[in-house]
Amino acid sequence: MAIPRRSWIDGTRDDGCIARTLKAGFLCLVWMVLLAAADFQCAAEATRQAPETQGPELAGIAHAAIRVSDLAKSRDFYEKLGFEEAFAMDQGGTPTQSFIKINDRQFLELYPQRDPTQVIGFMHVCFEADDLEGLNRYYLAEGLKPNAVRRAGAGNLLFTMTGPEEQNIEYTQYMPGSKHTNDRGKHLGAHRIAEKIVAVGIEMQDSVAAKTFYAEKLAFKTDAEVEPGGTWLKIPGQSGQMVEIIQHTQRSVFQLFLATPDLRRVAGQLKALQIPVEKHKAMVSIVDPDGNRIVFVN
Repeated sequence: MAIPRRSWIDGTRDDGCIARTLKAGFLCLVWMVLLAAADFQCAAEATRQAPETQGPELAGIAHAAIRVSDLAKSRDFYEKLGFEEAFAMDQGGTPTQSFIKINDRQFLELYPQRDPTQVIGFMHVCFEADDLEGLNRYYLAEGLKPNAVRRAGAGNLLFTMTGPEEQNIEYTQYMPGSKHTNDRGKHLGAHRIAEKIVAVGIEMQDSVAAKTFYAEKLAFKTDAEVEPGGTWLKIPGQSGQMVEIIQHTQRSVFQLFLATPDLRRVAGQLKALQIPVEKHKAMVSIVDPDGNRIVFVN
């Protein structure tokens, strides 16, 4: 009977076994180097093929806020158009905000003038995002200074940022249990004259500088199809909604653009409500009690 050689593992020497072991180890090392090289090449290829960092993605316009001279009068005006008050906020019994519902995701916020020094008209526009923390980080990385994300009074996530000419820009993410979310499916007036905000017009003392800020800092896109060289900007994302930068003049006002499939029907409804109408080629417009313009477009 042949006596089996003892391995070097148990402390005894076997030159043939050692040679075989070293050879196997060398081949294993070569194989590991080849695998590492292949992994590096794959990683490099993936890096070359990876898309560029995506810009901000906004779901659309969440609300526009305006200050009104008479809250009850303005609320009645919009309710006359079929837009109901979803809910309101107050401080010590004094009304501070009225949330007029356009649809489940879009509102017009009315703030009463509480001091003669407060300017009547546009206050801010708020954009909706699905990932507010991620959007906040994106703006910070771009060198902007958004405030930290916080929980707002209505229960949604919110952060703000100072825009051109110290105008406030808001961003929100609707959250479960918030006043907005709990009101879904409610206060949708059967006779709403329109059902969607598609654009807002914002007055600026320097419209060129404001347009540059929105385009270069916030990644809004100019729309040459709408107005070559003009001041219409598409909101980042897939909503198709827009912002118009309006040069401030003595006659300029805040404008809210609402979509309708039938301008003739809208004109008829407004006439029946005895609301003066301005007719244009592809739009119909009216003014609210404070002179803000509501524009209906196809």
